[in-house]
Amino acid sequence: MIGGLADVRKIPELRKRILFTLGMLAVYRLGVFVSTPGIDVAALRQMFETGAGTLFGFINLFSGGALENFSIFSLGITPYISMSIIVQVLTPSIPALQALKKEGEAGQRVLTRYTRQGTIALALIQGYLIASGLEAQGLVREPGMAFKIQAMITLTAGTAFIMWLGEQITERGLGNGISMIIFAGIVARMPSVFYSTLIEARSGQISPMALLAVLGFCVASIAFIVFVERSYRKIPIQYPRRIVGKNVGQPQTQYMPLKVNMTGVIPPIFASAFLVVPATIASFSASETLQEIMLYLSPGNLWYEAVFVVLILVFAFFYSSIIFNPVEIAENLKKRGGFIPTVRPGKETADYLYGVLNRLTLWGGIYIAVVCVLPQLVYFYFGTVNFAYVFGGTSILIVVGVTLDTASQIESHVVARNYESFMSRTSKMRGGMMSMSSMRARMLRR
Repeated sequence: MIGGLADVRKIPELRKRILFTLGMLAVYRLGVFVSTPGIDVAALRQMFETGAGTLFGFINLFSGGALENFSIFSLGITPYISMSIIVQVLTPSIPALQALKKEGEAGQRVLTRYTRQGTIALALIQGYLIASGLEAQGLVREPGMAFKIQAMITLTAGTAFIMWLGEQITERGLGNGISMIIFAGIVARMPSVFYSTLIEARSGQISPMALLAVLGFCVASIAFIVFVERSYRKIPIQYPRRIVGKNVGQPQTQYMPLKVNMTGVIPPIFASAFLVVPATIASFSASETLQEIMLYLSPGNLWYEAVFVVLILVFAFFYSSIIFNPVEIAENLKKRGGFIPTVRPGKETADYLYGVLNRLTLWGGIYIAVVCVLPQLVYFYFGTVNFAYVFGGTSILIVVGVTLDTASQIESHVVARNYESFMSRTSKMRGGMMSMSSMRARMLRR
């Protein structure tokens, strides 16, 4: 892998893709600092210092700090992610969408168009709600419907532009564009939070031993995440002998790799979004009863962590049932003549895959819950609150996952280039050997 990364400069196409991706991410980061007119930015930043556990803080995390500046990219890519998940959830239950999915690339283009249109509609709604919330907090210089309409159009245009950036990165750059944008937003906030934590340690607010313990635990968490994300459950698939002319081929055994964490970061994102909605409502309400209830549902509280774990497990089973269909896979194996050893094709294969899926989802959900909850509890215990929000389990999962996927794509490009070079050299050697044999034949004829 190290040698493959060192050869990146020798592959012009890969170098262009990397530079294009970095350029698009630089454009995205520049847009984060372009503020929407009409907002008291200083008062807004002060609100975020005490509102990291609200819906605003959640969106601000995945927008790379754009919301605390109320920039044109304040909504980030969140509306697109939400609409993509909604389309995936509705596709199996709506016959028209299911038919489009079966049409292949043409149907996928239609689904993508629906996702884009839904993203614009959702961005308009979220833009209006955020503008209304900021207006209620007294953070708007000139409140009124004109400001709300202006904010709606500006934020929706920013989301549409980010969506276009992501598609350009996917097509002409490296990696998945949406994931790279989320990755850039999270990573951009890490240096400032790390520096502020060091300042707190120097001022005596955090002891040096506590800081070392937090850093050591963070490194150990990253190593554990990398290990699990690289882990697979391989299911053997055997195909019968094939007869080509007079040759009888041997039975082929292949493997179906299933990741331990099949659902990725979707469960913690859903669970976090579900939990921050009550916190956001409570921040706009003056009810003492609601404020007392939210004390039990604040990050670091035992009740909050317990509900968070349950929601992660629920969403893990829900999302895994969407992305992996054992019945469909069993039917495809049966059509191709493949089967799992000691398991009959058809219904028994589907039941076997269901059992494997449920076990993997359970262990994967437990793994996600531990990674998301345990670091947060440790960071809160040592008093590094800001460190917990940016270097928490959800953020680290996204950063590590995108890094591993990008490294794998780079390695694939390098391997493909080396394979092409090897095949070209082999063809030249064969051509040289054929020319030498033809020359010998001519000499023998003479």
